[in-house]
Amino acid sequence: MAVAKPITPAVPASGVIGLVLALVSAASFSTAGTFAHSLIDAGWTPGAAVTARIGCAAIVLFVPAVVALRGRWQLLRRSLPTIAIYGLVTIAGCQLCYFNAVAHLSVGVALLLEYLGIVLIVFYLWVRHGQRPQRLTVIGSVVALAGLVLVIDVLGGAHLDPIGVIWALGGAVGLATYFVISGNTTDDVPPLVLAGGGMIVGALALIAFGALGALPMHAVFGPVALAGRSVPWWVPVVGLSVIAAALAYVAGIGAARRLGPTLASFVGLTEVLFAILVAWAFLGELPTGVQLAGGVLIIGGVVLVRLDEARRSIV
Repeated sequence: MAVAKPITPAVPASGVIGLVLALVSAASFSTAGTFAHSLIDAGWTPGAAVTARIGCAAIVLFVPAVVALRGRWQLLRRSLPTIAIYGLVTIAGCQLCYFNAVAHLSVGVALLLEYLGIVLIVFYLWVRHGQRPQRLTVIGSVVALAGLVLVIDVLGGAHLDPIGVIWALGGAVGLATYFVISGNTTDDVPPLVLAGGGMIVGALALIAFGALGALPMHAVFGPVALAGRSVPWWVPVVGLSVIAAALAYVAGIGAARRLGPTLASFVGLTEVLFAILVAWAFLGELPTGVQLAGGVLIIGGVVLVRLDEARRSIV
């Protein structure tokens, strides 16, 4: 009787697709700062840039969201509070903070500071739900905070606009809220509906604030500089809305469905690296050596936090 040879399990096709989608999502999100930077340098206010991004993305995602809802309008009504918070805080608020940050800081530094939001989740879960962080999480948080000190370059001579730092940390709060809402949603609202509905809510809120004069709205409909070239103003707007918003969110949703939120968000950390490369290629920006070292510590700290989370989920 022949003995069957053990078969080495292959990586599921869905896992490979999920990994590709997660990388596509991270790379797409990473272009937001560069596209926004070109508009802001041309005279756009951050409020106008983020409104254009979210508004156009809402139009792009409207039909897919309706299709995903499949006529379950009662589900939409029941999920309105979650969609409202998602749109106001994690989309409009977070992006407005980030766009204001890149008006004062380089894209890479602004994004590195924003990603401290993942560490904020640890403290939120501890205070709100009594989930005391384990040793690996504490170490990761300390490492990330040490990286923050280097990014700000407190001991060096680099000038870092404190207003930009405050805006970037506001984006960190928005990013933390994004992960908390995504991880604690108990209703059955499809991700496309949550993303599309959030885009609509965020766009309407920004338009309302602009109409009331509470949010400066100024756009220049002329050529803008992008990658050392003069391009029409709508080129970065399309990039912001289609690539950095609609494609990024849809790819992220597909990745989360195939990989789960923990692994998908872990791969999503590559957005920081993609953003630095994109800013280098298109804007000629690179952080200083000390700031790059701080960025490595921030990413390393966040990775430790995520590994600890994954280990607890297995146990």
